[in-house]
Amino acid sequence: MDNTQIQFSDRKSEINLEQLQQLFTLSAFWAKERNLEDLEIAIANSEPVITVWNREKLIGFARATSDGIYRATIWDVAIHPDYQKQGLGSKLVETVLSHPRMCRVERVYLMTTHQQRFYERIGFQTNSTTTMVLYNQEPTSLLPEAEVLLQESLGK
Repeated sequence: MDNTQIQFSDRKSEINLEQLQQLFTLSAFWAKERNLEDLEIAIANSEPVITVWNREKLIGFARATSDGIYRATIWDVAIHPDYQKQGLGSKLVETVLSHPRMCRVERVYLMTTHQQRFYERIGFQTNSTTTMVLYNQEPTSLLPEAEVLLQESLGK
C-alpha cells in the first residue's frame, strides 16, 4: 500500500453511498443489509463523519453523534479488508475523537461485537453499567394525553 495516497476527510459531500454500501458489505457484517436511503439519513444526522480514501477509493468510514459536550457515540467504524492491520482503524477513530465536535465530550460510547481489544488499545474501557437498548417496533400512536401535550407544545 502506498501511504502517500491515503487521505482522511470530514466532507460528507464526498461520500459515494454505493461505495459506502460496498465497504460495509466487505468489512461490516452488521451493516451488510443497509440501503442507500437509510445510509443517507444516518450520514445527514451524524457529525462528524470521517472517511478514508486511497485516491478515489473509499477504504474507511466512521461517524459519531454527540451533544458536543457531555455525551457522544461512535458508530459504523469500518476499514476495507485490504487495508486492515496497518493502523488505519486506530487513526480513523482518533480522527473522530479529535474532531472539534468531539474533542471536549466528557464520555464517548461505542457498541462493538467482536472488536473490544482493538478499542481497548485506543483507550476505551468496558462499561457494563450504562448500556441498555430499546428495540423500536412498529410505530406506536401516542397516548391521548401525550398527543394533547405535544400538540399544545407545538402551538396547535
